[in-house]
Amino acid sequence: MAVPLYEAKAEFFRMLGHPARIRVLELLQDGPMPVRDLLAAIEIEPSNLSQQLAVLRRSGIVTATRNGSTVTYELAGGDVAELLASARRILTVLLAGQQDLLDELRQTGGTPVRGGAS
Repeated sequence: MAVPLYEAKAEFFRMLGHPARIRVLELLQDGPMPVRDLLAAIEIEPSNLSQQLAVLRRSGIVTATRNGSTVTYELAGGDVAELLASARRILTVLLAGQQDLLDELRQTGGTPVRGGAS
């Protein structure tokens, strides 16, 4: 029995649901990186990074190549960079809206004008 698309999407977003995984994907947007460089940039324990990279690799969102003792990761496709850029745009709008509400609260002495109960 096939998994409904909405369930597959939910699983995909759950896979992205860790800050270290998002950071790895952001770093890999600039091109392939060896694990040692990822470790230096993210500053987490090597075992934790290894676990997060394994999740990304199993999902197929990143690929790994080994050259001697160096393992290098890269994005499996350009769509990931587009997804991260879209998330950034959405968050920018949401955070700007929250800032607007905070500014309005400050100006009105703590009582929001729009959408407030009378």
